[in-house]
Amino acid sequence: MGREALNVTNQFNTLQFLTEFVTLLTLIVMKTALITGASSGIGAAFARELAARKIDLILVARSQEKLQQLAEQLQEKFQIRTETIVQDLTQTGAARSLYDAIAQKGGTVDLLINNAGFGDYGAFADRELQRQVDMIQLNITALVELTYLFLPQMKQRGSGGIINVSSIAGFQPLPYMSVYAATKAFVLNFSEALWAENKDSGVRILALCPGATESNFFKEAAFPSSFAGKNKSGYTSAEEVVRDALKALEKNHSTVVTGGTANQLIVNLPRLFPRDWLVSVVEKQFKS
Repeated sequence: MGREALNVTNQFNTLQFLTEFVTLLTLIVMKTALITGASSGIGAAFARELAARKIDLILVARSQEKLQQLAEQLQEKFQIRTETIVQDLTQTGAARSLYDAIAQKGGTVDLLINNAGFGDYGAFADRELQRQVDMIQLNITALVELTYLFLPQMKQRGSGGIINVSSIAGFQPLPYMSVYAATKAFVLNFSEALWAENKDSGVRILALCPGATESNFFKEAAFPSSFAGKNKSGYTSAEEVVRDALKALEKNHSTVVTGGTANQLIVNLPRLFPRDWLVSVVEKQFKS
């Protein structure tokens, strides 16, 4: 009986070693990453972390100056290849143009990070319609198009990864950020479904769901200064978000919620309370 138990233990240890070894190789075989929204915040943090791992980068954003500055810094420090593409993904057809620009140069993308996105604070009926439409275009349409364009090549190679940046806002309705929360709910559900469809293909797909993060998000979303300044001590650094995301991708998780216990509690609240009551409570918290 003791020998049988020892054999089982040895087999388990061997399986655990193989699992960890495969996990270690996941990012090693990835040679080039494409990052949208790469000029600041989580996108720039992804660029720095991946550059440190000797992964070549294709950096995409609207700001040429910021992109170029980041690319030059990373290229000099880590001796990697970088390419910058200035592209406004809120424009119809921009995702296809980005894909074509990479394809024409014979580029291969091993890791796609759909990070570009923005929010907009205020009662829906009071906000500018075009900004809501642009948000949907960037947060959903461009993300879906880029995923659709690059995923088949990854499946054909039998390897690759896609990180779609969602948010803890995607787990429940969010008054005064109704469109933003809805777009992030789409990203979450879309990514989890693709994870299940592709889990045996060698392609890893992850929905990254950060909470409040040190970035320009609140300023860009036009939050009142009094609200944006609340509890900044509880914000997670973009670097920590990125490290958690890459660990989750290596383990082939479908979803990762970053930011500790508080965010884990937030995303599970809809399971515990009536929806009408919960969204009313959230409305009071977010009302300026």
